[in-house]
Amino acid sequence: MIRVLHSVSNMARAGIETMLMNYYRKLDLSQIQFDFLANKPMPGEYDEEIRQMGGRVFVSPGLNPIHYPRYERFMKELIAGSPEIRIVHAHNEAMGYYALRSAAKAGIRVRIAHAHNTQIIRDYKYPLKMVCKALLPGAATDCWSCGRDAGIYYFGEKRWKKEGVILHNAIEIGRFRYQADLREEMRRRFGLEDCFVMGHVGRFNLQKNHTRLLDIFARVLQAEKNARLVLIGVGELEEAVRAKAAELGISQQVLFLGQMPSVHEWIQAMDCFVLPSLFEGLPVVGVEAQAAGLPCFFSDKVTDEILLLPQSCRISLQDSDEQWARRILEVKQRTTDRLQGADIVRRAGYDIETEAGKLQARYLEMAARV
Repeated sequence: MIRVLHSVSNMARAGIETMLMNYYRKLDLSQIQFDFLANKPMPGEYDEEIRQMGGRVFVSPGLNPIHYPRYERFMKELIAGSPEIRIVHAHNEAMGYYALRSAAKAGIRVRIAHAHNTQIIRDYKYPLKMVCKALLPGAATDCWSCGRDAGIYYFGEKRWKKEGVILHNAIEIGRFRYQADLREEMRRRFGLEDCFVMGHVGRFNLQKNHTRLLDIFARVLQAEKNARLVLIGVGELEEAVRAKAAELGISQQVLFLGQMPSVHEWIQAMDCFVLPSLFEGLPVVGVEAQAAGLPCFFSDKVTDEILLLPQSCRISLQDSDEQWARRILEVKQRTTDRLQGADIVRRAGYDIETEAGKLQARYLEMAARV
């Protein structure tokens, strides 16, 4: 058996982490086992499941330049104590450089940098992240991505075209397949029978652009008084988003559901899915929503690779809130066969049952290089 050490923020219930768990659950654990290097000290919702499956969660000294010597020592000791770790797979975007460089010094010969986004947030860490982004390809032996655009952004077009590997953000398609009876039950249980339900799943941060989403929804409400907006997720900007909803006078029509394991049930209850992100790689939630046959409206900053269904589209962030609302409300005027979503998503290569087998074979081939 070989072990793959995944470097993450922590194993919270978020997009990258959920994608990793989707794959982890489908592997032959007698051949491949996952461990996780959490670079933030807080526990994650998936920690206990990981341990039950035989995986381990290690907590690093953190992605801070001041701690980098400690980080290297920590990685060296971790690898020395776990010689069955043959691959380090980093999901920290530019900051994955820390894990990969330290892994190289610890003797790990297979080091995967995995790109999940097409932009870096301009916060106080931006200069450091840009330095790490420039160094990241040199620390990696293999360049992977959720899609074309993210791969080009992090590794450059030349290297990406030469050796880039796309690992699809695959899902359990059967879990998200449209179920009319579950839709009716959810809408009845939460008093949504006569409502037009817009949905969104995502962390409350700058990238997801919740403030713009509220502006768009406010315009939808002007034309459709029974509209509701379902927001699933948590994050540092949640209170600001709640304040914005109150400012717009739409708090009663916005459901803040927090973080939950039953996202698939709520997706059934929705009439459309809206993701006006400022940037994205290839969002797992977009794949899940389309597997349920939902009409999806993505911003033009989300890669066009996300468009799997004919009823899904991208809208420019330069378009007005009214234009967005008009496009969204067109859903009410047409009939959508939601049952087709699961089969289309499967044919596009997002079925975890198939993709996990491919990943396992690839890991075993990579480990055999050493």
